[in-house]
Amino acid sequence: MNHDAYTRTAPFYDLWHEDGHVPEIRRILPPLLAGVTGGVLEIGAGTGLITLVIGDTVAGEIYALEPSLGMRASLLSRLSDRPGLRERVTVLPYGAHDVDLDEPVEAIVMISVLYGFAPAEREKLWDTLARQLAPGGRLIFNWRQRPVAVPGEPEVMGSYQVGRHTYEVRGQVLSADETVSRSRFTYRVLQHGVVISEDVTEGDSYRPGLAELEAELTGFTREEAPEGLLVWRKA
Repeated sequence: MNHDAYTRTAPFYDLWHEDGHVPEIRRILPPLLAGVTGGVLEIGAGTGLITLVIGDTVAGEIYALEPSLGMRASLLSRLSDRPGLRERVTVLPYGAHDVDLDEPVEAIVMISVLYGFAPAEREKLWDTLARQLAPGGRLIFNWRQRPVAVPGEPEVMGSYQVGRHTYEVRGQVLSADETVSRSRFTYRVLQHGVVISEDVTEGDSYRPGLAELEAELTGFTREEAPEGLLVWRKA
């Protein structure tokens, strides 16, 4: 999914993700940031749902990286309601491969971002992030081992009532193998059952195995973490 696609789907983002992984991340992420007094880099901040979790947990500076204009607009609007947090959050308007901070951070958080990187892109990503992380710093991201997706017909993945309109997300797996799956998502706004707005996106999802990640993350040591998250400590 390209950055323009994220902008087109931004109106659905909070509705869908609050109904998904975000509540669980709110519960299991803060303990992993305990003791962090320096900066935190968030890769793929989106509309700021996890940025607020980080901001409410740590007292230091936060770098929220988000390449999508539509997502950044929502993130900055969210920060405008939190003056104290706004003073500590710097929003970076580019992709993960381009990040180059003035000084290293103590932790990097990456939620629901890993699957967007192909193997060759991941190798470059790990090198880039390692340069941003202080020795002993933590790299935290979500990961689960899942079976190979099965191609099929479109299914409703979420439906949300906002006033007189229904915001609906449909998903369909188009193709899949052990390493990558391609999906199509349809984002609809309906009024009285009639579609008044529709956007369609397609994108690839890469799901590396744990052994693959361990081979890629040289210079890091894996630490204990709750199910659904991985924590790696930089040597």
